[in-house]
Amino acid sequence: MKSKVRLMQGNEACVEGAIIAGMKFYAGYPITPSTEIAELSAERLPLTGGKFIQMEDEIGGMAAVIGASLTGVKSMTATSGPGFSLKQENIGYAAIAEIPCVIVDVQRGGPSTGMPTSPAQGDVMQARWGTHGDHPIIALTPSSVRETFDLTIKAFNMAEKYRTPVILLMDEVIGHMREKVQLPDPSEIEIVDRKRPGCCEEYFPYRPEEDLVPPMADFGTGYRYHVTGLVHDETGFPSNNTDDVDKLIRRLSNKIEMHKKDILLWEEEYTEDAEILILAYGCVARSAKSALKTLRKRGIKVGMYRPITIWPFPGERLRELAGKVKAIVVPEMNLGQLVLEVERICNNITRIERLNKVNCEIIYPDEIISKIEEVI
Repeated sequence: MKSKVRLMQGNEACVEGAIIAGMKFYAGYPITPSTEIAELSAERLPLTGGKFIQMEDEIGGMAAVIGASLTGVKSMTATSGPGFSLKQENIGYAAIAEIPCVIVDVQRGGPSTGMPTSPAQGDVMQARWGTHGDHPIIALTPSSVRETFDLTIKAFNMAEKYRTPVILLMDEVIGHMREKVQLPDPSEIEIVDRKRPGCCEEYFPYRPEEDLVPPMADFGTGYRYHVTGLVHDETGFPSNNTDDVDKLIRRLSNKIEMHKKDILLWEEEYTEDAEILILAYGCVARSAKSALKTLRKRGIKVGMYRPITIWPFPGERLRELAGKVKAIVVPEMNLGQLVLEVERICNNITRIERLNKVNCEIIYPDEIISKIEEVI
């Protein structure tokens, strides 16, 4: 099969990527601006041997995805706004029970019902800290339709590889915009499946291997397997032993920490000689790129750093760049969320400038240009 050129919407690209990655189950509840993901999954999955189910609410949607994944099926749900809030308890369950799944959040204005049809970037901190307790999360954020396709596949691969929920953090602009996209031949795409036990001997569902990730048996294949949201030992049964508690919580964190080189993704432009650095993500990165080109033509040495993996945050490289520039400008469609991480990493190294907008309109290139002209 040759690569295809198509006019695609971001939400459509998400479904296409999920199908290529091997998604066979989708459960969710329609909610603007993610509804097209549910609609297209309902259309496509039966044609590829998969199942779609519309649940009674967002909580049930997340629960169904967890259940399907336990049977060995790659599973996804999508939501927005208050739906993402409702899914948080079960996202935490998936984290402690180490159940691979993909959660797509197409961000809109909030809080509560907020602005259902308007763009925002207000869920950045919720993606990281939305559930209670100590556990890691992987969150990826695209800034184009093609990248939405690519990152959906990566989200599935990372979920399977590390036995963890992965969040694809989109926004309304990326979800609804249409671009000409050249999709690769599926044979050229790396697809990762979860590790499964290779024998029929006694099975410990939470006994890790060297990579700190335990093999995962499918329900119904003959392995005895207990799953709980309680802290548990290697058998999967609850434990109050303080050593078991410490061991599990630290391993959940360390299994992501030790694989950061594989997980962390970012993009740089004109950072070699930059005196001012723009840090932007999602749809705002598109405006930032336009501003960058204009400023460079004026002879202003501006560079750009775009985190693609926002959790865990790719801070080591940013710290290196911070030591070379006079200031970092962080435009966000919120009152300042990811900038908190930038300030934590770089505040004693260089000047950090915020550009925030919360009227549910995009940040325009001219606004970024004006901010940088103030800085210089």
